[in-house]
Amino acid sequence: MENREMIMRCAKTLFYAKGYDAVGVQEIVDKAGVTKPTLYYYFGSKLGLLKTLIEETFQEFRIILHEAADMEQRIEETLYQVAHRYCMFFESDREFYMLFMALFYSARENEAYQAVKPYVAEFYDMIVDVFGRAADQLGNMNGRQRQFAIGFIGTINHYLILQFEEGEENGGKIQEEEIDAVVRQFMYGIFS
Repeated sequence: MENREMIMRCAKTLFYAKGYDAVGVQEIVDKAGVTKPTLYYYFGSKLGLLKTLIEETFQEFRIILHEAADMEQRIEETLYQVAHRYCMFFESDREFYMLFMALFYSARENEAYQAVKPYVAEFYDMIVDVFGRAADQLGNMNGRQRQFAIGFIGTINHYLILQFEEGEENGGKIQEEEIDAVVRQFMYGIFS
């Protein structure tokens, strides 16, 4: 494995285990078996390393989510597709997902939060658009597409965070039926 990839892999593991702010450049390079100048050559700084890690991890995820969100079908099917792909991403790299969530819930002035904010905003805007395009299926939206997007994203993220805890205990894999049930619950509510 080349140095650049080793640095990114070690940084992700350390950031996940200890938190971005608690990890120093020296600790990253020691774990990766490289020197500080090597890290600075590839990334410029610890923040540059984090931004590169996020961008490269999200490249493929962004594509598969946009494919699902851009589908011209009933809102339920679009949300199922988005949720399935989101969960597939989670399953492919649970450590990164949990790191990303931790960064998003950090202080707003924190540079790590600033690094993840554009990705969260992009996903949010994508889901707002999904609900906006489904206005004819959902009735008069009256600007509620933002509320629906927040609710949907929050439901999926909370499910995955809890799934992570359970998965740690039993090594369980997310079942498609569970994802479908979560989306169905979101779409129809508890009284349907």
